[in-house]
Amino acid sequence: MKMKLLIPIILLFIVSCDSEKSSRKVDMIYWSANNTQEMEFAAKIVKDWNDKYPDNKVLFQPVPEGQSSEEVILAAVVGETTPDIYSNMWEGDVEAYAQAGVLIPLDTLNGFMDFLNERCDSATIKEVTSLDGHIYQIPWKINPIIQLYNKKMFEEVGFDKAPRTYSEFLEAGKKIQKDSDGDGYVDRWIGYAEVTVTWWQRFFDFYPLYLAASGGAPLVEKNKAVFNNDAALKVFTFLREVYKQKYFPKERISARQDAFLSGAIASRFTGPWEIAHAEKFKPKGFEYDFYPMPVPDDFDEPSYTYGDPKNIVIFNTCSNPSLAFKFIKYALSEQSDLKFLEITGQLPRRKDIDINKKYESYFEKNPKMKTFAAQAKYVRGTDQSPVLKEVFDLISQEYEACVIYGVKTPKQALDDAEKAVNLLFIK
Repeated sequence: MKMKLLIPIILLFIVSCDSEKSSRKVDMIYWSANNTQEMEFAAKIVKDWNDKYPDNKVLFQPVPEGQSSEEVILAAVVGETTPDIYSNMWEGDVEAYAQAGVLIPLDTLNGFMDFLNERCDSATIKEVTSLDGHIYQIPWKINPIIQLYNKKMFEEVGFDKAPRTYSEFLEAGKKIQKDSDGDGYVDRWIGYAEVTVTWWQRFFDFYPLYLAASGGAPLVEKNKAVFNNDAALKVFTFLREVYKQKYFPKERISARQDAFLSGAIASRFTGPWEIAHAEKFKPKGFEYDFYPMPVPDDFDEPSYTYGDPKNIVIFNTCSNPSLAFKFIKYALSEQSDLKFLEITGQLPRRKDIDINKKYESYFEKNPKMKTFAAQAKYVRGTDQSPVLKEVFDLISQEYEACVIYGVKTPKQALDDAEKAVNLLFIK
């Protein structure tokens, strides 16, 4: 029902865009995300482009409002009303759209692979390569998920930074846990994660921890679940203990005043968007910092995490893919990426972000972003699969049964998740 309602809305919107396209003699329609900062960036880039290339006008519009941008894009695909360019595509959706034939294979465009190799390392290129061997998305931005922590709270219990290992995390959790009123109810915890079964909530607990524990391993590969391994078992066991010992609350506290800034929790697994929020609302004297995701005690490799990537695609409704690619290259130049950093506080996904001289002054002015720039070398997005949301949904159901409510052992939960996921690939 929601989709039936969305499609006519999108159609009306594009009719309006097409009318503007005709009257303004624009050559391309570009949709960005609809948050304030990204709209500001997109508007600036498009204005600069149009001033520089008046014969190749681009019309910018934020993605229309809907329950989610993913739903709006799906409705536009179904209604064949997609823009030429879209810059907020979740990586996990791309394979389904690629197999449906609605995206341009970008590696068929002249100069694309040279551009991609200059921007990205081989691991990133492998990550965005679809199952048919083509590449349908351009890595654009990341928001790595790591530990945000209250410096004073950890110092009070003997830690000069956030915990590196599971044992350290559990030790700190025990020391931080507090019943302030003496009424038998814990009201201070080491951290918090949403306990809902919603599939994308696992981007802020299980998935980044799994990537950290496994060195960035996939969940599915060659149409088969590959996550039932020692890394996932350690993650489920660790988080199950966190909830069992009440180091994380099971009740939802996200509706309260900010639990982190008010001191109810000492840490959170989150991204760089927290910096602007904390700087605006933190109490006087409040000190915070960021640290990589915790890892198993016997793990001594770099800690990977989920990068929360959003990428750029060209839909097959585009009449001039080469021109669209030329605009994208303009929007992803080093100078444009710097402007993107300054306006949005999000990281462009380029392999040299932490050492490129062009970004030094930004990181000097924004030192907390240095941790994210260093982490950028150790991030993963999602696997190429047309049923990735279903994969996360099935894992999330077993996560809830095992980690939150303790009705299954970690091994049983992972076995059941593996069996359920493998059923998705039976034709």
